[in-house]
Amino acid sequence: MKHYVAVDIGASSGRLILGEIAQDKLVLREVHRFKNGFTFRDGHDRWEIDQLIREIFAGLTKLKQEGIAECSLGIDTWGVDYVLISEEGQKLADPISYRDKRTEDKMTEMTALYPKDFIYKKTGIQFLELNTLYQLYAEDKNQIKKADKILLIPDYIGYVLTGKMVAETTNSSTTQMLNLREQLFDAELLAHLNIDPNKFAKLTDAGTTLGELLPKWYDEFDIPTCEVITVATHDTASAVVGTPLTGSNSAFLSSGTWSLLGTELSAPITSDRAFQENYTNEWGAYGTYRFLKNIMGLWIVQEIARQAGHSISFAEMAEEANRYPYFTSVIDVNDARFNNPENMIAEIQNYCRENGQPVPESIGELTNCVYSSLAICYRDALKTLAEITGEQVQSLHIVGGGSNVAILNQLTADLAGIPVYAGPSEATATGNLCVQMITKGVLKNMSHARNIVRSSFHIKKYVPKTSDLILGGKINE
Repeated sequence: MKHYVAVDIGASSGRLILGEIAQDKLVLREVHRFKNGFTFRDGHDRWEIDQLIREIFAGLTKLKQEGIAECSLGIDTWGVDYVLISEEGQKLADPISYRDKRTEDKMTEMTALYPKDFIYKKTGIQFLELNTLYQLYAEDKNQIKKADKILLIPDYIGYVLTGKMVAETTNSSTTQMLNLREQLFDAELLAHLNIDPNKFAKLTDAGTTLGELLPKWYDEFDIPTCEVITVATHDTASAVVGTPLTGSNSAFLSSGTWSLLGTELSAPITSDRAFQENYTNEWGAYGTYRFLKNIMGLWIVQEIARQAGHSISFAEMAEEANRYPYFTSVIDVNDARFNNPENMIAEIQNYCRENGQPVPESIGELTNCVYSSLAICYRDALKTLAEITGEQVQSLHIVGGGSNVAILNQLTADLAGIPVYAGPSEATATGNLCVQMITKGVLKNMSHARNIVRSSFHIKKYVPKTSDLILGGKINE
């Protein structure tokens, strides 16, 4: 089977990307792109999951029209959100977004009964109100009673396509309900939610064949014969597979709507310092752990653009930002007030006003403020990462859409004082495809895959510069 398709769906868009090995290089081609987003329906912010599945078939139809008769397919999406499935095998409702306000104060309520350090020692996962643990704590109890199964988003899509249910481990770990030692959903935490562990499907590792598409889909659509492979279904897990890390002293930053900054480990770290700093041990592909910090990412910039009516491109926003001195106004990007405010621009301005800083007014000043704030956050997270792991970070690999933001890459290199390597921007789809190819024996292992990635894509290096940047200079590229 020579054709591999990555279904990569993020919070704002999704793509089907065709991957092939040609002359020892991985060649990618976007086949189909579509929008994603939640809308307020039935009292909550909900994803239009049926539309996402229709878009997958639209992309597969295009492939068939190009003459591709056979392919394998892997699915990755964002984490923590889930679909409740009835005894008849149907979804009970469209899934609620992690940005929905239903989880406000729920983490505080639950951790008043189960101390945070107790939960962290069990799961090794950071504390975020959006975690599945607190979503289920806030869930309608009648809906949970009706549910026969609880499937995370990529597992649900795989189920719709093949009729087979699994709980892939890289994504399941983000629920904050997997026990690190037992390698199972934690019965004690689930008992507190009054949820039977059997409501979850069997845990399955990345690199497992899920199965062929259901026959009914071939009757409904003119699509290639397709075998679904369970990849690293959490998009960050796939992105890390697709990151050409160079050793234990390399850190990664998956930069997109969220910024996920960390390092790849062979064993989790649940020390008191890791707990205090809210670092997480998400399960990775092939027995690894993604030890990382969850940082609010380019979502803030995306919201500024949306409020501006998308009248200016992200590249133009970056150009405008560079007209002003950096670090003039700085926000705490991880403050919950920036999670999903009604008016992001007003929220930034109010924060600066409340903290006695100059108030950014123009799109350039606002973007400058966010870039400055993210760079500081990245520097601090890298310093803490080195202290917790005991390993000095010697390089940072930035992948994802944010790797194209040259100004932010240079700011980060300057503040952190280490070289930054940017690319590939399509690391998530790349990692998705690599797992498929390893499963099919085309690639030997993850090390082989990363060597292929390194030789297949342009990786731009940013060297730390000694300048007046930290004191408020502008970047001269």
